Amino acid sequence: MSDATTRSAPPPSARYRVDAATHALAEVMRFTAPADGVLHAFFREHPKLGAADRAFVAETVYGALRHARTLEALLGRATPRLLALAALVRVQGMSLRQLEPACSPKELATIQALREAATLPLPPAVAAELPDWLFNRLVSERPAEEVMALGRALQQPAPFDLRVNTLKAAREEVLAALAREGISASPMPYAPHGVRIPARTALQKHPLYLEGRVEVQDEGSQLVSYLVAPRRRELVVDFCAGAGGKTLALGALMNSQGRVYAWDTSARRLARLEARLKRSGLSNVHPQVIAGPNDTRVKRLAGKADRVLVDAPCTGTGTLRRNPDLRWRQDERALAELTQKQGEILAAAARLVKPGGRLVYATCSLLAAENRDIVEAFVAAHPQFVVREAAAILAEAGIALDTGRYLELTPHRHGTDGFFAAVLERAPAPG
Repeated sequence: MSDATTRSAPPPSARYRVDAATHALAEVMRFTAPADGVLHAFFREHPKLGAADRAFVAETVYGALRHARTLEALLGRATPRLLALAALVRVQGMSLRQLEPACSPKELATIQALREAATLPLPPAVAAELPDWLFNRLVSERPAEEVMALGRALQQPAPFDLRVNTLKAAREEVLAALAREGISASPMPYAPHGVRIPARTALQKHPLYLEGRVEVQDEGSQLVSYLVAPRRRELVVDFCAGAGGKTLALGALMNSQGRVYAWDTSARRLARLEARLKRSGLSNVHPQVIAGPNDTRVKRLAGKADRVLVDAPCTGTGTLRRNPDLRWRQDERALAELTQKQGEILAAAARLVKPGGRLVYATCSLLAAENRDIVEAFVAAHPQFVVREAAAILAEAGIALDTGRYLELTPHRHGTDGFFAAVLERAPAPG
C-alpha cells in the first residue's frame, strides 16, 4: 500500500463514531419510547463502543433533537444521517475538515450549504425549537418575547442538580468534598440543601452518591417539597410517587419521623425507588403499588392524611432541556387525555386530606391547561379547599422566591426545569 493511499484512508474512529450516532439517532427518531431509554438499549446492543464513543453518540443525538426544527429548515430535507452531521457542525462546533473522513463528497456539500444558510431568518416556532401546537399555546398565555426566551433556554442542556441528604451530610461538607476533587459546584440560589454542577458529571460510582449523602434532583423539584412542608410525626402521602425523588425529600424534611406513603400504579417506577431509599437511610418511607384512585389503601386513609402531594402525570414540557425528544412525542391529543386524568387524580387525592390538612398539586408542565386551569376547576368544585400563597409558605422556610399565588418556575428566569405547584388547604373541622 502506498503512502498516498495510507494518508487518504479515513480514520476508522471518525467514521465509526458518526455511523454509530446516525444509527442511534434513527432509532430515537422513531419516537416510540423516551430517548434516554432508547440510547441505553443501543449502547447495550453495541458493547464495543467505548466511553468516549458513547459520549460522542449521546451528545450528537441530543444536539440533533434540541435543534431539529432549525436543522431541518436549513437543510430542506433531513435524514437521520444529515441531521447528525448538521448537529456536529452547527451545535458541537466541528469543522468540515474534522468531518471529511467520515462523509461522502455529497454530504460535505450539503453541510457546507447549511453553514452558508445559517443566517437565514426562521419562523418564530422554528427558532424557538417548539412544535407549532406548543408554541401557539404558550404565545396565547404569555408575551411572545418571553416565549422566545423560554424556547432558547429549553434548547440548552440542563445543569446537574443534587439534593444533599441532611440525614447524612451538610451542604457545606458536600461542596468541600467536591471541591477537593476539582469538581466545580455551587449552592443553589433557592433550595436550601441544593448543589449545582454546571456540566454533567458521572456520580453514580462516587462515594457521595453510593453512601446516600446526595441524590440527583432538579432545584424546582426540591422546592415543591418545601410547599408540602411536612412536619415530624405527620402522615404524608405522595400520591404519584414515581421513582420517588420528592418522596425522599419529604422524608428527609421530616428527619425520618412520621410516615410517608409513596404510592404509584406502576411497580416498575416504584422499583427505582427501592435502591434510592436504601441509600438514603430513611425509615419513614413506605412504597406501595396501588391499583388506582379506588384502591382499598386509598379508601382506608380517607380524611386521615396531614399532607398529600399530587405530582401529576403531565406533558413534561418543563423538562425539555433534559428530554428534548418530548417535543416530538407529545401532541394536543395527549394533552386532552392528560388534563382529564389530572382532574380525576387531584379529586381522588383530596379525599385523603384531613380537615386543616394540606394538598399540593404539582406538574413539570408549562401549560395553563395542566396547571392553573386544573386548580381553579378543582377549587370551584371543592369549596372546602382554599389556595394558599406559595411565596408565603416558601418564606416560612427561609426561601426568598416570589412567583405569585402559585409556584411557577421556568429555566430562563430561575435556572430550573419548568415547574408549577399550587398549595390547597382544607378548612378545619367546625368548632
